[in-house]
Amino acid sequence: MPVIRAAQAVEDLEIDLLLEGVFQYSGYDFRGYQREPLRQKLHALMQADGMPTVSALQDKVLHDTAAFESLLRILSGQPAPLFDNPGHFRALRDALGPWLRSCPSPKIWIADCLSSEEACSLAILLKEENLYDRTRIFATVSNESLLEEASGGSFPLQKMPEYEENYRRSGGQGMLANYCIESEGRALFIPELRRNITWAHYNLTTDASFNEFELIVCRRRLGDFGVALRRRALQLFHESLPLFGMLSVDATADFSATPFDSRYKPVCAEQGLYRRMV
Repeated sequence: MPVIRAAQAVEDLEIDLLLEGVFQYSGYDFRGYQREPLRQKLHALMQADGMPTVSALQDKVLHDTAAFESLLRILSGQPAPLFDNPGHFRALRDALGPWLRSCPSPKIWIADCLSSEEACSLAILLKEENLYDRTRIFATVSNESLLEEASGGSFPLQKMPEYEENYRRSGGQGMLANYCIESEGRALFIPELRRNITWAHYNLTTDASFNEFELIVCRRRLGDFGVALRRRALQLFHESLPLFGMLSVDATADFSATPFDSRYKPVCAEQGLYRRMV
């Protein structure tokens, strides 16, 4: 076997052992994630900590709480900035209003919501469409250690100009500053904007459906999943949506590789927005 292939085979085994060890140690299950993106994240963590092998990384994360938290953070994905994709929020604003107005008590689930910015982007949209008071947002995080941070309700004040521009491009109807107050160098979302958001721990890879939602948002996670795990998540979302319920995923999500393409009608496919039809 060529040296490069042999080295990669050894590293593949090391990664398998690391992921199994993390699962047995903590219950966090990354075994079904796509291998190459996961490998790149591990290499970045190894380089930052000066570790030569995945086995060295495994030894540290299983014996050092700070190293374990760093591993969970890097494998859990990147938090979404406020109105991070203005085109998506504009499409959502156009499609969501008529649907939610027809529902008596709308509920929205943001799966693997790693930042208060992501939840509050949707809250601001609902507020401006006069839908917030009657809508409940459930923001779940698969990593308990990140739950408190994600639900903190603030962001660095220096990000305000960037976020204000994103908000304007997404169809914002006022000033973003109206939804925040300054506190110790950070912009804190006003309590009125956060009162209908419920934060909870929920593991998308292992937990079952827990309610029915008129909208489910999962925009920064499916791309990390392997085929089997992606199918599981999409089945979970399908079970959690009523007929005509809406699903918001990454625009690159591959419905054609699953049996779910016939169950949805594109609302705005280029922005990853679909409606359940079956």
